[in-house]
Amino acid sequence: MRAKVRPSLLPRESAAQSRGANDRVSHALVRPFRFASGRVGPAGVLAQPDYRALGRWAGARVAVLLAATIPVFTVFSDRAGPWTMGAWYAIVCALAAALIRMERGFAQQEHALPAAPDRHHHCGTIGLAGLAFALPIALFPGAAMAGPGPHFAAMQVLLGVYVVALAMAVRAALAFAAIFGIGGAVGLLMAGGLEWGAGAAAAQLCIAGLAAAGAVILARLSASLNTARAGAREKEETLSLLLREFEHDRAEWLWQVDGTRRMRHVSPRFATALGIEAQAAEGLPLIEAIAGEGWKTGALPASLRDLAERLKRREAFSGTIVRVQVNGTARWWELSGTPICDEGGRFAGFRGVGSDVTERTENAQKVARLARYDQLTGLPNRMMLNENLRRAMTDAASPHGHCAFLSIDIDRFKTVNDTLGHAIGDALLVQVAQRLREMMGAGDMCGRMDGDEFGIVMTGDASAAAVQAMAAAIIERVSRPYDIDRHAVHIGLRIGSATYAGNAETGESLMRRADLALEWAKEAGGGVHLAYEPGMQAEADKRRALENALHQAVENAELDLQFQPVVDTESESIVGFEALLRWNSAAHGRIAPDVFIPIAERTGAIVPIGEWVLNRACEEAAKWPAHVRLAVNVSPEQLLHENFTRALSHALDNSGLSPARLELEVTESVFLRDGAAVQATFRRIEGLGCTIALDDFGTGYSSLGYLRTHRFSTIKIDRSFVQGATKNSAESVAILRAVVALADALDMTTTAEGVENDSELENIRRLGCTRIQGYLFGSPMDAREARALFGHGGEAGVR
Repeated sequence: MRAKVRPSLLPRESAAQSRGANDRVSHALVRPFRFASGRVGPAGVLAQPDYRALGRWAGARVAVLLAATIPVFTVFSDRAGPWTMGAWYAIVCALAAALIRMERGFAQQEHALPAAPDRHHHCGTIGLAGLAFALPIALFPGAAMAGPGPHFAAMQVLLGVYVVALAMAVRAALAFAAIFGIGGAVGLLMAGGLEWGAGAAAAQLCIAGLAAAGAVILARLSASLNTARAGAREKEETLSLLLREFEHDRAEWLWQVDGTRRMRHVSPRFATALGIEAQAAEGLPLIEAIAGEGWKTGALPASLRDLAERLKRREAFSGTIVRVQVNGTARWWELSGTPICDEGGRFAGFRGVGSDVTERTENAQKVARLARYDQLTGLPNRMMLNENLRRAMTDAASPHGHCAFLSIDIDRFKTVNDTLGHAIGDALLVQVAQRLREMMGAGDMCGRMDGDEFGIVMTGDASAAAVQAMAAAIIERVSRPYDIDRHAVHIGLRIGSATYAGNAETGESLMRRADLALEWAKEAGGGVHLAYEPGMQAEADKRRALENALHQAVENAELDLQFQPVVDTESESIVGFEALLRWNSAAHGRIAPDVFIPIAERTGAIVPIGEWVLNRACEEAAKWPAHVRLAVNVSPEQLLHENFTRALSHALDNSGLSPARLELEVTESVFLRDGAAVQATFRRIEGLGCTIALDDFGTGYSSLGYLRTHRFSTIKIDRSFVQGATKNSAESVAILRAVVALADALDMTTTAEGVENDSELENIRRLGCTRIQGYLFGSPMDAREARALFGHGGEAGVR
């Protein structure tokens, strides 16, 4: 991560520190000495680190100088006398002491030395050189040759060391070496002449030259070293400024641990994240500080264990999310770290950056939960069930492994929603979910698929017997009555299941098999569980093919209408016809109505098909005598469609059929839909002038309340009661008498369906039914045959 240092954002003292560091660096960048040009250094200015070096080594350097003067004192004392040399030695010591004070004062300088003190030091050094060595040799040139050789040699060596030690002030060192070399060489030439003094003078000059070269080299190395140190300090100070600005402007903080994984250089922001003072945090183990009670119990979160392992293995990491405990509160941190090494290349710990991402992590967890859990019931949704099912199928891939999926549908749930409201329906789903959750075994999972459908993933023992036992227990438990907001709610369940036994399937395919078994269970009635069988798939494929063909049936002219007569009970004359739909498919042959009508209702194809039936039937009925009525069956899906009354009006207008001659037949199942919508549709139908008949009364959800709240022109009695009355069934006879009496009281007609012989006809007459419909008076016939029944007079009978 990179950041720019913006001077305007730095604290005032930080900017000053930065300028001071830059000044020191610029002063340290002394131009290197170049031997080729003959110039040995900058003129008049020394870098601040050199001054401090002069001050640190001033005492040792003067001690070397004074040690070098001892051989001089010894050599020249015989020629000059002890008193003279003693005075000379005292002056040398005084001048050396003055230089010590001067150089130690230089150590306190923050910047480059001003020109005047620098000149004073330069002159003092030259004076000391001339006084200590050049003057005695110039005054007593013969003493050097006459004195002890070892003493003189020791003096030469010590003076060379002094010159090198003076390299921090390179101009002074070179001046000292020049005086020492030239003065000594002149003295030796004066004492010995060219015969032997020339060699000694040359040696003297060589010693001085070597000392000067050593001083120059040392000065150059010192300058390079100081430059490098100044650059390192500048980089360190710049980095420090960057890091301070980084922590000041960003939510992240810096952290560092040593080789033992203990925190070092704890910044205030990091200390705030830890919930303790920076000084108290210094030296604490990082994992211990952020583990909370888990450090004592050993129950560390997986993320913290992973972090500890990375630190232990000295692995760099980036963007690692860890769960920490700060003052007893769980937080989420994002940490990145890199191993660091000391100057010797040895591992020295970790340094990195971190930030508190608790809000972001918790929001991500909420999003993940929303994606996998149902918000109403708290159960897993279809996605999570599918994921769990795939894992269960992987675990069950062994030869003897099994798992199963159960698809559950609530029977009569729509009725609860429509009659009691969606709030009661939602509360019902919550209680159903709670009962299912309580019945789950270890490893099982229940979830809400959609609407009123639930799913269960069974693991462990998922044999056919275990699945059957589970399904039976669920039906028994979940179907028990519910008390919701002082309403007693009764529902039923239907369950379809599919078992996985190691064959090549996916979770979705297993779910589809369970759903297919559920569809069969719905057709079988309430409280039923069916397990998937291969034949179900074949039947489903057949139905799907029929669905596709049915959508094209109207366009391909494969539909036809037949008409079955309805006769008056007493006169046996035709009073109407019921229009019956037939389908002769080009691909599948003749399909029975009880097969394709449910398919049309389920797929929505019943709406366009129903409109075609209305138009075609009205056109045909308009050709009949005026007293003959037309009855047309209307599906609940068609009746409650938003365009139904418009389509009905259009059929009447186009055909010219009087609305009073059209009777729409509905079954009791229509009352399971939205009651208000049914009432509104009935009112619009009556407003057009049509009548409504209640078909198959007594076989479904029969209620006398329907007859009280809705106006019907006709009640059609199902064939099962007609047959029961013929067989002298007391219950059937009683029901028929009650329905006929009720219809008479409400000014309704009654039509008995399925009359097939004279015995049934006599019973129906005796019980008082108004009309009769059945094979005794005619089977369904095409339109041409129906018209032929009327002949030329307009009156028709069928026997």
